[in-house]
Amino acid sequence: MAAISLLVGGIGIMNIMLVSVTERTREIGIRKAIGAKEGTILSQFLFESVTLAILGGVIGVILGFGGSKFVGRLMDVTTAVSMNSVLLAVGFSACIGIVFGVFPARQAAKLDPIEALRYE
Repeated sequence: MAAISLLVGGIGIMNIMLVSVTERTREIGIRKAIGAKEGTILSQFLFESVTLAILGGVIGVILGFGGSKFVGRLMDVTTAVSMNSVLLAVGFSACIGIVFGVFPARQAAKLDPIEALRYE
């Protein structure tokens, strides 16, 4: 079940980033026309993707922690969330951001500046 959730979340991130690349095509073209390197543009979009994924991971950890406390009080049991599980969750989120952000980032980096500036 967790793998399906990670896959769906990753596909969502990839779609968001592809829309971002499409909406910012002219901006990318201008940046490339004034000398931005492919690596710089690739890094920018990968950073945005990882930031989005980590933010989602942190929100998930907060909701999971709150949910475990709520259920613990409801069932009158003590719950504990280890720091290792929190770090693992955020780490997996970052990995998902990298894996699913590579394709949109490469698309942005490979844009031809002339074609990008013509894009409507």
